[in-house]
Amino acid sequence: MREEEKVKEKMNTQDYWLFKGIIVEVMSKAFADKGYCKQKGIVRKVIDKYHVLRADHDELETVIPQIEGLVIVNGAYQGSNARLLGVDNDKFCAKTKIEKGVNDGRVLNAIDYEDICKLA
Repeated sequence: MREEEKVKEKMNTQDYWLFKGIIVEVMSKAFADKGYCKQKGIVRKVIDKYHVLRADHDELETVIPQIEGLVIVNGAYQGSNARLLGVDNDKFCAKTKIEKGVNDGRVLNAIDYEDICKLA
């Protein structure tokens, strides 16, 4: 069952992950002169699924909230809102429970950090 879940997750993971209303961290040094490098911000608008505020999604990083914080999920459950239940720092994954979406109530035991992002 876990293998089936992993296959489903990989098949449904999109190469874009930005959603309006999530909190991201700017990682590109190109924004350092404007004071944005290593700063967090809220995605206000997504254009063509790949750009926001003229920053490419590769220049941004997901933000993991505190335990019990709300996240949006990518992959097999893309677009679902979930609550962060715990993190495994050694495996770079988290345990979440979907709260809004078609899979309401489902617990995801080991979702990669890159597949969740803090909701504003």
